[in-house]
Amino acid sequence: MSGGEDRLIPGDAGAASPAGSAAARAFPWREAIALGLGVALSAGLLGWATRDIVVAIAFLLGFLLIGGLVFTVLRLRPEPEAVELAAPDWSVTFAAIDRPDEAIAITDRAGRLVCAGTRYSEWFDAHVAPPSLPLDPATQAAIENAARAAWRDGAARIDAIAALPGPLALDVRRAGRGENHLVWRFVPALREDLVALVAGQVAGKPGRIAAREGLPLALVAPDGQVLAANAAFCARASGRETADLVGTDFVSWFCSDEHERIFYASEGAKGAVVRFVHLPVTDPDGAGAVDPATVPSLFLLLDDQGGIGDPRAGLPQVEALLARLPLGLAMTDRDGRFLFANRAFLRAAGHDDPVQPPPYPSDLVIREDKGALADAVRRYAQGAPTSGDVAVRLRAAPDEPVSLNMAAVRGLGEGAVLLSLKDSTEETRLKREIAQATKMQAVGQLAGGVAHDFNNVLTAIIGYCDLMLMRHTPGDSDYDDIQQIKANSNRAASLTRQLLAFSRQQTLRPEVLQLPDVVAEVSTLLKRLLGEKISLEVSHDRDLGFVRADPVQLEQVLLNLAVNARDAMADVKGGGTLRLMTRRVTAADVRAMKSEILPIGDYTALVVEDTGHGIKPAVIGKIFEPFFTTKEKGKGTGLGLSTVYGIVKQSGGFIFATSEVGKGTRFTIYLPVHVPDPAEEAEEARPRIEGRRSEWSGGGRVLLVEDEDTVRAVAERALVRQGYEVTTAADGEEGLEALGRIIAGGGDVDMVLSDVVMPSMDGPTMAREIRRIRADMPILFMSGYAEEQLRREIDIPNMHFLAKPFSVAQIVAAVEDVLRGD
Repeated sequence: MSGGEDRLIPGDAGAASPAGSAAARAFPWREAIALGLGVALSAGLLGWATRDIVVAIAFLLGFLLIGGLVFTVLRLRPEPEAVELAAPDWSVTFAAIDRPDEAIAITDRAGRLVCAGTRYSEWFDAHVAPPSLPLDPATQAAIENAARAAWRDGAARIDAIAALPGPLALDVRRAGRGENHLVWRFVPALREDLVALVAGQVAGKPGRIAAREGLPLALVAPDGQVLAANAAFCARASGRETADLVGTDFVSWFCSDEHERIFYASEGAKGAVVRFVHLPVTDPDGAGAVDPATVPSLFLLLDDQGGIGDPRAGLPQVEALLARLPLGLAMTDRDGRFLFANRAFLRAAGHDDPVQPPPYPSDLVIREDKGALADAVRRYAQGAPTSGDVAVRLRAAPDEPVSLNMAAVRGLGEGAVLLSLKDSTEETRLKREIAQATKMQAVGQLAGGVAHDFNNVLTAIIGYCDLMLMRHTPGDSDYDDIQQIKANSNRAASLTRQLLAFSRQQTLRPEVLQLPDVVAEVSTLLKRLLGEKISLEVSHDRDLGFVRADPVQLEQVLLNLAVNARDAMADVKGGGTLRLMTRRVTAADVRAMKSEILPIGDYTALVVEDTGHGIKPAVIGKIFEPFFTTKEKGKGTGLGLSTVYGIVKQSGGFIFATSEVGKGTRFTIYLPVHVPDPAEEAEEARPRIEGRRSEWSGGGRVLLVEDEDTVRAVAERALVRQGYEVTTAADGEEGLEALGRIIAGGGDVDMVLSDVVMPSMDGPTMAREIRRIRADMPILFMSGYAEEQLRREIDIPNMHFLAKPFSVAQIVAAVEDVLRGD
């Protein structure tokens, strides 16, 4: 027991005695004499002031009369007995609050602990008064709120608080003579196990009462295991009332005949038909809906002496269960007619009515599959309880076969076949997009590899053409033929650039620019390209952000889109209209789009819109694939839009196409707004530091490393004709050996001209080994891949790049620039 300040409480020991009462009623002579002298003095003063003794005598007589009356009344009134207050005995209080299952404490107005029971000392600290208990902050705050509510309203309650002994319920009440105390009661919060309660009732007296009346009861878990059973069920199922059926499979105690009637397995078909009354064991006071398939079930088993009885017995419960499932499920009878279909099934099947199914499942498929589906339903309805899949094509999507699962069921009255159909629309779309992205990536890698190898061939052709042209003059019989070969080679080189653009491996020269400037540059050319019948409309938003892109490549994008728009509007009456628009797109606009592809940020959009015949929905997903075209044979290569896609993606942008057949097509290109980097701008603005090669005046020794014999021969002849001393090697290892021989012989190499991709040892590996020998050795790489890609993969300072295919003049100029230090 904890002590507190002593307070007086009523008691019987201090009752007043009769002598004391007589003394208390004795006349108070001292007070009466003092009062009489005061009245006499007042009368004398009144007579002196008024100069009239009659007034003074009247005042004195009136006071005596009134005083006599008051005294007489007080003497006649009965005196109340005096109550003497005794000192409090807290041991009595402690005995009243000390309970084994409750923790009770009493605090005063100051929050001090006055008294506490033994359980309170065990569960909490006996020296700590509530609400300052050693609990988590949230629980302490709740207890403090309860204390304030009790002082204000007289009582407060918390149903559950987290404490060391377990969940507790708290009841706080204001008490005491002056209501200056709070009584705290902590009791364990009871959590009722409904399943255990029902199991106890089935196995206990209520179950025995039902068994006495011949009513079998069984509590079954969601997985079909028996949790409890009364004696009547045990006797009917196993033949012994005392049999322990807990843990057995509930279904194993029953069997069915060819008419799907259910009997006890111990009785066989000679016994009575069993009818099930199913009750899901759920809390009736619980919040929210509960799936019956996830809770135990209480079964009341009745004998149906009338035979099969209601053919739809049990089916409403099954329908209620299937309706809540997200899977598409339906049920048919033996004749193949629909008995039930949930919303998910009808939605997956593309049925117009989301509630009422059609008469037969075959009404949902195309005509060619009707017979096969009807036969399958009848086969499963009349055969053994098996399951399988049937591939059908729905009327809502005749081009995409779906798998319809069927399972024969028994014991559900008319229900014979259970059908399941998954709504795979979103899954199919995602698979198609993933397959498309994978195919585009594979085709891009293939296109890049083909372009790289083709560039080596074109380099040799163009190089030999240049060497031959040096030996011929205009007017020679072969001059024009050589020029024609070179021109066709250049056309082939432009085709490889388109392949590299699609595979995002081309060399870009990005600049910080405004899209309206690019549109203005190409507008004149577009007007001539579109012709007189098609009008060109251009509009721009204000406050457009700068973008960083290659202006030449953006012009190529506009030209390709304009050519496609022109061809789409060729048959349009009146010619049609091509609109070029630039739009300011903020991060808030992107967020409102709720696009899963476009990251949130600021963009400058370029919109190209035509009024042509549009693109069919089945085709629009393929328009960016290489070599895919809807134009007639010979009128399109199928690389225009793939080139546009590659340029936009390599520029860090996004392109979207929307179209409506008969109304036109819109291409929207989103380029991120350029945010300048001060460090990068300072680096670009810094003047180039001239190296030791700035004094180069011509000539020098070049180490040429190239695995393609024809390219190596062309490059060697071009440099030798310009006065360079050239040492050649077929791969990186030969190049290192050649450099070692030159240095060992006292010579030197002024620069290295090397291919990037070579067998044995590639160019970057060789260059790193050379830099260990000569740290300042300039290196010029030549490759058919993009410069940006190579610079990301090759981290070598003082590295230069020459794109293939190149002419004789280009390789000579590139070598001179490197030796000159430009």
